[in-house]
Amino acid sequence: MKFEFSAGGIVCKGEKVLLIKTEDLKGNPVWTFPKGIIEKGEKAKDAALREVREETGYDVKIVRLFDVVEYFFRREGELIKKSVKWFLMEPIKRMEEPDWEVSEITWIKYDEAKELLTYKSDRKLIQLIIEASE
Repeated sequence: MKFEFSAGGIVCKGEKVLLIKTEDLKGNPVWTFPKGIIEKGEKAKDAALREVREETGYDVKIVRLFDVVEYFFRREGELIKKSVKWFLMEPIKRMEEPDWEVSEITWIKYDEAKELLTYKSDRKLIQLIIEASE
């Protein structure tokens, strides 16, 4: 079994969260939070900041570590255990266009995000944010 370590950002502004539309490993469209692999020698928080900037075009600041999510998936038949460090973030300003792998970005209300998000683990994260904001 292979292990992957990623980091990502849940970028919130008021009662809205920033989501990206990209593709899963099979080429299907998915709505999710920006994240990516932590590169060798890179700290998780730096990877999260880099990935959010690349995938959304936003310069952001970290508020705090929010959660660590682990799950299994298969890539080309190989079982992979993935661990993702999620950071709660705030936008500073839009700097550039999103990366080529992202077809769309949107600011959406928390409750609407819960309906739009593709992955169960992402829906659990937004539920935690909803509960914390009440």
